[in-house]
Amino acid sequence: MSRVCELTGKKAMVGNNVSHAMNKTKRKFDANLIKKRFYIPEEDKWVTLKVSTAALKTINRVGISAAIKEAKSKGFLK
Repeated sequence: MSRVCELTGKKAMVGNNVSHAMNKTKRKFDANLIKKRFYIPEEDKWVTLKVSTAALKTINRVGISAAIKEAKSKGFLK
């Protein structure tokens, strides 16, 4: 499974390792993802999502139902 947040679409970025001598080599910055189960009371079921920690903070603020609805409108969820 790919390392992409299912609610926000965050994924790995590419950058450089920079040494003290300013030598640059390619590296990857992975998204900070967590696999988490959420209970959706409207549908009376549990769902498991791979979300970034930023998305987790959003879920805590607005609620899981609102976060899923917004993700569906942006096209990240089916």
